[in-house]
Amino acid sequence: MKAHDGMYIGGAWRPAAGTDTIEVVNPADEQVIDRVPAGTAQDVDAAVRAARDAFPAWSTTPPAERAALIGALRDQLVARKDEIAETVTAELGAPLPFSQMVHAGVPILVAGSYADLAATYSFEEKIGNSTVYLEPVGVVGAITPWNYPLHQIVNKVAPALAAGCTVVLKPAEDTPLTAQLFAEAAHEAGIPAGVFNLVTGLGPVAGQALAEHEGVDLVSFTGSTAVGKQIGATAGAAVKRVALELGGKSANVILPSADLAKAVNVGVANVMSNSGQTCSAWTRMLVDSARYDEAVELAAAAAAKYGSRIGPVVNAKQQARVRGYIEKGVEEGARVVAGGAESTADQGYFIQPTVFADVTPEMTIAQEEIFGPVVSIIRYEDEDDALRIANGTVYGLAGAVWAADDAEAVAFARRMDTGQVDINGGSFNPQAPFGGYKQSGVGRELGPHGLTEYLQTKSLQF
Repeated sequence: MKAHDGMYIGGAWRPAAGTDTIEVVNPADEQVIDRVPAGTAQDVDAAVRAARDAFPAWSTTPPAERAALIGALRDQLVARKDEIAETVTAELGAPLPFSQMVHAGVPILVAGSYADLAATYSFEEKIGNSTVYLEPVGVVGAITPWNYPLHQIVNKVAPALAAGCTVVLKPAEDTPLTAQLFAEAAHEAGIPAGVFNLVTGLGPVAGQALAEHEGVDLVSFTGSTAVGKQIGATAGAAVKRVALELGGKSANVILPSADLAKAVNVGVANVMSNSGQTCSAWTRMLVDSARYDEAVELAAAAAAKYGSRIGPVVNAKQQARVRGYIEKGVEEGARVVAGGAESTADQGYFIQPTVFADVTPEMTIAQEEIFGPVVSIIRYEDEDDALRIANGTVYGLAGAVWAADDAEAVAFARRMDTGQVDINGGSFNPQAPFGGYKQSGVGRELGPHGLTEYLQTKSLQF
């Protein structure tokens, strides 16, 4: 696609207030593929005003009509699926088949689920002598990351529109072209002017302006825990709603009765997909002492199969960050059994699929989010020890448990301090709530739980 040189505000592409631009770089070859405007507080203000003006009409639009328009948006994403996949591959670096299946395919499922939900959800209920109405919060400031550029946009925009909210989106500066494609789809779907608005720009400028704007009623942010804390503080000072989907350091717990080969291979695949740039990736593999050495061999072999099959990380800064963590792991005594910090490519921000053995729970690579294709294998002595290790970080976003039968795995998973757990390789459910415990966030996305984030309650007593 050809980038727009303006902002999508009030149903039209408008010139940016300033002249600064952001280069969009292909991380596979380090070439600049396009430029987009670097939005300012003035652009954000115009977008918020457009969203505020559109809110009264959109919030009172019958849910069935909102559902039909979200369905039309889903249809536009279907029609643009190939272009979306190619764009994500160009600006994020994901291999094209993965972009087609996941980066383009999953948002279509999520958009469809909210089209269905908006049409069937009950926005009022009777409780004793009261009628309780579920009403839209207002104007939503959505700030999204680069790792799943369209999925994260749809995760926020679709439920906000279903609830009757209007939206201003500030996407990640690394992947703005995908966001512009979404804006085109929203326009062609007939989403009314001002209901959805897009401002591209840098996080500390446009993102900060959106988070602190007095015309924004709810800030929905996905990204690092550090930035999430800043946004939470800004929103709290203004007493406005906030939804935060933040970092993770998820545990892949393989109980002694589990099929070890399957658990290890699926676990490695989970981390290597999207080049490890997944907040819910199971980057800590917990294995009992009796089978530890076998698990290390299986994981090293599984990682080696990926080789050049995974794409680069998103930019040079991220590449340096991941390499730094790998070097830190070696420095603290962990043993590299696959991959390593050295680059095997002449160009592009590539990281080798890396597996560490002899990792102890207190090591940096076992505590901090790396956001790259790096797996740490940790030994445990018994189930209580495994639980202590699994819960022993500041995060609690996701995880996995493997056992001979689901009941055994569920019993362990119920004791984990985390928001979502895959049982014996359970598949993605676009209607199940996703979000974290502890410093992995506040609130939930997807399905009915995701919709309620954008609603507030009003009770009438009779």
